[in-house]
Amino acid sequence: MPFAIGVLLLAVALPGDAMQCSAQSGERTAALVELYTSEGCSSCPPADRWLSGLGTQGGVPGRIVPLSLHVDYWDYIGWKDPYAKREFSLRQRKFTQLQRLALVYTPQVMLQGRDFRGWGTKAFDEAVASINAQPAKARIELAISGAKLAGLEVEAQARLLDHAQQQHAALYLASYQNRLVSEVGAGENRGRVLPHDYVVLEWQGPFGFGTDGRLSVRRELPLLPKASAGDSGVVAFVQNRRSAEVLQALMLPACP
Repeated sequence: MPFAIGVLLLAVALPGDAMQCSAQSGERTAALVELYTSEGCSSCPPADRWLSGLGTQGGVPGRIVPLSLHVDYWDYIGWKDPYAKREFSLRQRKFTQLQRLALVYTPQVMLQGRDFRGWGTKAFDEAVASINAQPAKARIELAISGAKLAGLEVEAQARLLDHAQQQHAALYLASYQNRLVSEVGAGENRGRVLPHDYVVLEWQGPFGFGTDGRLSVRRELPLLPKASAGDSGVVAFVQNRRSAEVLQALMLPACP
């Protein structure tokens, strides 16, 4: 089976006209793209647009799993980013220190847990192709079993295919929304209207694996008020907490 259809999406009718969405990862590795950004940063909007554009190029969600993580350390400029979370800033700092980088900066793209400055160039496409060619070291299954006004009920199962990773591997879950728009009233982007996609609203984990290299979790991941199911979804990925290596990633858009 070609890798272009290596992620299987299913929609199954449930009683009461409810819909269950599910997905399972493929045999090859999907590329996790993390954009660390802020509405208070004047150089960030081009990176935000680039991340949004990945969805129009046919690689999302089968080959590329994009996430937009808004950091809070720009808020002091005068504009408080409504999507910023302290935990995203801490995650960025953690991996910056792990890679012995000189500083934390925005916009920053991390590809498979590593700093990648060639986003928006041919080098990114080549790097993604190389990642996609690698056999996955973990398998993930995701299901959205219910949707409420407050959020999505998510079930995730994961299994390690490389048992040498068992000690440090962990599963992470995130809810995201697309088509978000902000009218910025202060700071470096004052007066601008900024669109956003793949904005992470909630981040849960790490969930450790059992001695058999498996795990199963069920969580409710919140969305914003009046969120549209068609603009929302969940992401799961397995990452080595010591090396930052991403073993597999999976995105599941919610059924509208």
